[in-house]
Amino acid sequence: MISIRFRSGLKRKKMQAMTPNLIQNLKAALSTDGAATSDFDLNPDFILPTPRDLRPAAVLIGIQNRASGPCVLLTKRASHLKHHPGQIAFPGGKADPTDTDLSHTALREAKEEVGLPSDIVQILGPLAYHETVTGFQVTPILALINQDFTITPEPGEVDEVFYVPLSHVLNPENYSIQGRFWRGHKRHYFTVPYGPYYIWGATARILRTLADRVTL
Repeated sequence: MISIRFRSGLKRKKMQAMTPNLIQNLKAALSTDGAATSDFDLNPDFILPTPRDLRPAAVLIGIQNRASGPCVLLTKRASHLKHHPGQIAFPGGKADPTDTDLSHTALREAKEEVGLPSDIVQILGPLAYHETVTGFQVTPILALINQDFTITPEPGEVDEVFYVPLSHVLNPENYSIQGRFWRGHKRHYFTVPYGPYYIWGATARILRTLADRVTL
């Protein structure tokens, strides 16, 4: 079943204007030098193979003002998918040969997955890429969603679309490091839970990168 949630009063009301101070802080985050991250950041004993053939991909960190303030648009992946079923993710995916750049990739995927029209999105720029355990080099594209839109989840990929307050994911105190066994070794990763949503892995790591660079 596909569902759309608007938590903490995030119902469809007239949006507040995005404040110039917030936009300035988000743009400043892009100008801050930052190293690439990976799913292995918290596991220094894990030796990455070299050379590695990483596949380019992009995700959209879409920030939209709701009735309660700025929020980040996230999805819950469909439970039948081969990779990361049921996990919380940004709209996004692997680059296609027809994409003009990685911003195009993120916008195309967001349109396919949640019905987000590209003409209401203001691209701010990319963050440093994140390497995933599945062999992707994921570039997060930071953007503003400037208008409300009709969310239309792709039934083959997305079980749920929801919003998380930007203030929640920008607060380092909301993050913790947890672990589980993977291929015989304990793997550690960031988590930033919100209500019933267990946000972890690459999504949490990318959000933590943003939290380290932005102040509200």
